[in-house]
Parts: sequence; C-alpha cells; structure tokens
Amino acid sequence: MKNISIISSSIRLGRKSHRVALFLKNYLEENNLGNVNIIDLATCNFPIFEERLRLIPEPNQETLAFAAAVSEADGIIIVTPEYNGGYPASLKNVIDLLYAEWKRKPIAISTVSEGAFAGSQVITSLQFSLWKIGALVIPAMFPVATVDKTFDEKGQPTDPEPTNKRVANFIKELIWWMEAKAKQELG
Repeated sequence: MKNISIISSSIRLGRKSHRVALFLKNYLEENNLGNVNIIDLATCNFPIFEERLRLIPEPNQETLAFAAAVSEADGIIIVTPEYNGGYPASLKNVIDLLYAEWKRKPIAISTVSEGAFAGSQVITSLQFSLWKIGALVIPAMFPVATVDKTFDEKGQPTDPEPTNKRVANFIKELIWWMEAKAKQELG
C-alpha cells in the first residue's frame, strides 16, 4: 500500500484549511487508498530555517522526522490557504528546507479560502516553487471555496456527494502519478 503524507500548512490561530486536511485523510483511509499521515506544520514549531537541511550542522529530531516523512511518502498532498495571493511562510520554510526529498515526488495541491475564489491566486506561485526544486506537481487540483461553510471542524463535508465526486478525481490523479513514478523506478 502506498504512503501518502498530507501537509497541513497553516499555523494561524483559528485556521480553517486543516479541516480539508482532515477530510482528505478520512477519505483516503475510508477508501483504503493508502497509509496516510498528516504533517501538521502548526504542531512542528519549526524555526525559520537559514539553510537547507543537508547543510545544517546539528538539525533537531523534529526536522529530521519531517524530512524522513517527505522522503518516505510515495505522494504528498499540500493543503494550503491563500494569504494575500500567496501561500503561508510556514510552507515556504519547509519547501526550501529540503531539496533531494522533493525531487520527482508526486505532489497534489488543495487550495483553500474563506472566499469564493478557493485560493486560486496561490496556485501559480506554489507550483512554480515546487517545479523549481524538481517536484512532480500533478495537474489535478482540489480547490475549496468558503471553507468555513463547506467543511466542519472535524473535516466532514456539508455536501458529501459532490465533494466526494470531486475528491475522487483528484486522488485518482495523484495515485496515477505515484504508480507511474514507481514503474519508472523499476524499469
């Protein structure tokens, strides 16, 4: 079974995007689509990294655990809110921390906003950062508008049928890229 890590990138108090991370984890587990863990950046309490992990003289255990979780994942889902047209500094911090761990890693993006545009302005800048370090950003997205009305605090969708239909296509695309990468590595 494939290992999928979900990065919940917001560290703000009262964040709503974590609801989507919980939903995705529940969906993947309920449909037996992989071994899933959430990397919640709000619980990591990372410093602002001044250098890539490989150049840090004595990295702490939490940083090493984060790097291992990214390395060991067959695929990653990043759940990010949009803050003023960009993604959170907490996410940029951990993207820039690693390099080889992201290389050719299939990554799916879920953008979240409290407004009607579903975080659409953050996609380009996040994709570009991930492409620059060699990640395989999949073409499917899972944008979530009006997140406070769309998901409850436990990650349950208010309208399950269309939400499950949209997420099924999103996850199907991620799994296809994970399997394609695995075949490439074997061949």
